[in-house]
Amino acid sequence: MDRKIVLNYTLKPAVLLSLLFIIFTVVQPDCAIAQDTTSVVNQEPELTQPEKHSAHKATIYSLALPGLGQAYNKKYWKIPVIYAGFGALAYNISINNTEVKKFTAAYRFKMNNDTSAPVNEYVTRYPNVNDLLRGRDFYRRRVELSIIFTAAWYLLNVVDAAVDAHFFDYDVSENLSLNVQPIIIRTPEHPIGTGGIKLCMNF
Repeated sequence: MDRKIVLNYTLKPAVLLSLLFIIFTVVQPDCAIAQDTTSVVNQEPELTQPEKHSAHKATIYSLALPGLGQAYNKKYWKIPVIYAGFGALAYNISINNTEVKKFTAAYRFKMNNDTSAPVNEYVTRYPNVNDLLRGRDFYRRRVELSIIFTAAWYLLNVVDAAVDAHFFDYDVSENLSLNVQPIIIRTPEHPIGTGGIKLCMNF
């Protein structure tokens, strides 16, 4: 009889420890999960603002590749105009540079007193050496001007992209109106008031 009583008292702490273990390992994580889900449900979604159109990006894009800034600004019709200008300037540089080379070759042929076949038709067309020099200098200036115009066209492409980007987000409302209303203006000197006109402009 004594042995059974002792056995009962030794089993109670083991059962108590097992119950505590179950409570802390099963019930507590469930509570934590429940708290996490409630916090997620109660959390309000963050409102993301749309990214503002960047003039800096448009400038960098146009510097890297002409027309890319206009594509960023969604002004696609300007891209063919830009490259048509570059094409015309490149063609002008090529034609004038060819003339410079022909005048230079004819001038050297004359100065060397070469008796072989003429290098080009300018040897016979311009018998005077000074005419060959003037022709070479004339077309060389045209080449230099074409290069300057090309650089200016490139800078104009960058400026155009930057300006368009600055006005990209500019909202022009169609409800522009001007209202003229009569008004009575009262001052300490004129307590009765004097008539006037109030202009109200809506943007």
